[in-house]
Amino acid sequence: MLNVRTESEFREAIASGKPVIAVFKTTWCKDCHYIEPFMPEVEAAYADRLTFIQIDRDELPDLCTELNVLGIPSFIAFAQGKETIRFVNKYRKTREEIEEFLDRAVEVARAVEQAAE
Repeated sequence: MLNVRTESEFREAIASGKPVIAVFKTTWCKDCHYIEPFMPEVEAAYADRLTFIQIDRDELPDLCTELNVLGIPSFIAFAQGKETIRFVNKYRKTREEIEEFLDRAVEVARAVEQAAE
């Protein structure tokens, strides 16, 4: 997962051709640490369809304010540089819930791509 440290890196990443999943986390977040053991496997399973980036909410607070990222971890999907869907709630996220979100993100990205054709 690519660690994005600046707003310009973020904007460049979401503008790429492949749909992007931005994962907003912090070092002190227990729920963020909970997902760490299984996220590399999840990322590998979706590598042919999605690009994953990681943003530390504390490093880019202005970007998080702009995107209305309040809870962490937050997952936001982007296609062609625009937000498509997000997975945000106050509860700990399970692997299954994250994979369901990623499946939806892939479907929405396909629909966006087809609409643009």
